[in-house]
Amino acid sequence: MCFHNSMSAKAIKLAARYGRKSDIIEIYRDVLNEQYHINAFNFPKYPIITASDEIQVFNWGLIPFWVKTEEDAEEMRKMTLNARAETIFEKPSFRESIMRKRCIVPSTGYFEWRHEESKKTPYYIYVKNESIFSMAGIYDIWTDKESGRQHATFSIITTATNSLTDYIHNTKHRMPAILSPEDEEQWLNPELSRENIEYFFKPYSSDEMGAYPIGNDFIKKMPTDKSILQRA
Repeated sequence: MCFHNSMSAKAIKLAARYGRKSDIIEIYRDVLNEQYHINAFNFPKYPIITASDEIQVFNWGLIPFWVKTEEDAEEMRKMTLNARAETIFEKPSFRESIMRKRCIVPSTGYFEWRHEESKKTPYYIYVKNESIFSMAGIYDIWTDKESGRQHATFSIITTATNSLTDYIHNTKHRMPAILSPEDEEQWLNPELSRENIEYFFKPYSSDEMGAYPIGNDFIKKMPTDKSILQRA
């Protein structure tokens, strides 16, 4: 599954890539600046592209708007780091967002492990000729009724693997749904039908992707952020 991402581009480059303003992302410069490894299980802040003309900063781990309590929200986001394309329209956590709240999750690469008996080899996977590429995502805004605070969160959509990613992710056989540059703005259109949306769930061409094995110490290259919901 897609739980380990990379965003090694500077904010100004990210804004230029998507034709967005970078005002909001500048506020989080210390948090978001050129991160080689980002661990979803820390529910980190991350730059997100929506229909807004500014880059947004959301937390990884979607909390649906209908969640009642902070305790429920804490449990929910552990299960919503990824959203499977095959069930996204039926799952209560995702079915509202997939129709009206789609986003782009920018990436410079992501990490998966190949399993061979007891050996696990991590790989860095990227898109050729695209220094920043786009993963399909969904988002939602949850309001804590006790504090009144709003929490903007997102999930990455996963789909079936192509031949390259199937070799690497040979246990779960999943990869992020990656958008071609010409499809990016259309993905954000809130008026798309279910049939239109499903078009984007096909595996990205393996010919346009590359990968190479890396050392197991890559996880240590990113400071751990174990911020609880109140700090998110």
